[in-house]
Amino acid sequence: MLLLTKAVFAIMIGFLSSAILGLVLLPVLRHLRVGQKISIFVQESHRKKEGTPTMGGLIFIIPTVVATLLLICTNRISYTSNLGIVLLVFIGYACIGFLDDFLSIRKADNEGLTTYQKLFMQVVIAIGFFYIYMRSGGQTAWVVGTLHIDLELGWLYGLAILFVLVGASNAVNLTDGLDGLAGGLSAIAFIAFALISLSVGFEDIGIFSLILVGSLVGFLIYNSHPAKVFMGDTGSLALGAVMGAIAILTHRELTLLVVASIFVIETLSVILQTFWVLVFHRKLFLMTPIHHHFEKLGWQETDIVKLFWVVGLVLSMAGIIFGVWV
Repeated sequence: MLLLTKAVFAIMIGFLSSAILGLVLLPVLRHLRVGQKISIFVQESHRKKEGTPTMGGLIFIIPTVVATLLLICTNRISYTSNLGIVLLVFIGYACIGFLDDFLSIRKADNEGLTTYQKLFMQVVIAIGFFYIYMRSGGQTAWVVGTLHIDLELGWLYGLAILFVLVGASNAVNLTDGLDGLAGGLSAIAFIAFALISLSVGFEDIGIFSLILVGSLVGFLIYNSHPAKVFMGDTGSLALGAVMGAIAILTHRELTLLVVASIFVIETLSVILQTFWVLVFHRKLFLMTPIHHHFEKLGWQETDIVKLFWVVGLVLSMAGIIFGVWV
C-alpha cells in the first residue's frame, strides 16, 4: 500500500508541476520568439506550425528533476548510484538538445549542432555513465535468465551503453514529428518501465519513471494537436537517452526493443530509405520517418498519432510481461 501511495503521488506531483509550469513557461517562450522552423519537405498542413515555440521539453524536464530531488531530500525515495546515473543522463542529454535548439533558433534554420558535435557530446555522457556504473559495482554481463544467456562483456559493455543511449535518444528525436506523437509514446513506454522497475526491485528508478509519466501527461496538455509548443531536441534527446539508461540499469535491454518498438520502426524506416535510394535509386517510402509516409498517403495527423499510441500501448503491455518474465 505504501508503494502504491508513492506511485500515485509521483504521477500527481509530476502532472501538476508540469501543467503549472507550462502556463508560466509558454508565454515566456513566445515572448523570446523561440519559434520552430518547419522543413520545406513536410506536408503543407505543417507549414502553419511555423513559429510555434520549441524547447518545450523544459516543461517536463524541470518538474521531473526538481520533484525527484525533493523526494530524495525528504527521504521519500533513497538516493542510489542508479538514480544518480539516470539524472546525469536525463540532464546531460537535455543540455545537448537545448544547445541544439538554441543554435537552430539563432541561425533561423533547422540546423543546430552538427552531427559530429552532437555525437561527441553524447559519447562523453555515455563515458560518464560507464565510469559511475563501474565505480558503483555494476555488472558488465548481459544476462537473460529465461534464454540462459550470461555473457560477460567487460569493457565492451561500455560500447553497449553508448549504442543504447545514442540509438534511443536519436530514435525518439526522429519520432518527434507530429503533435503529441513522441510525448504520448514516451509516456506509455515509461509507464511500462516504471511497472517493470517496481516489480524487479528498482523502486528509485520506478518512482522517477512515474514522475516523468505525470510530467509528460502535463506536457501533452500543450503539445497535443494543435500543438501550442514543441518539445524540441531539448525534450526528445533527453527522453530517448533516459529510456535507454533505465533499460540498461534494470538489465532489460531486450525489453527496450519491445516497449520502444515504434521508435525502432521509425528509425529503421529512415535507414531503409537511405539504403534503398543508394542501392536502387528510388524511394521505398513516400517520406521518412514513417509517420510522414502515412501523411503522404492522405492520413490525418491525429489519426496517425492515435494509431501509433494504440500500437505503442499494446507493445508496452507485451513489454511489461516480457520484462518481468525475463
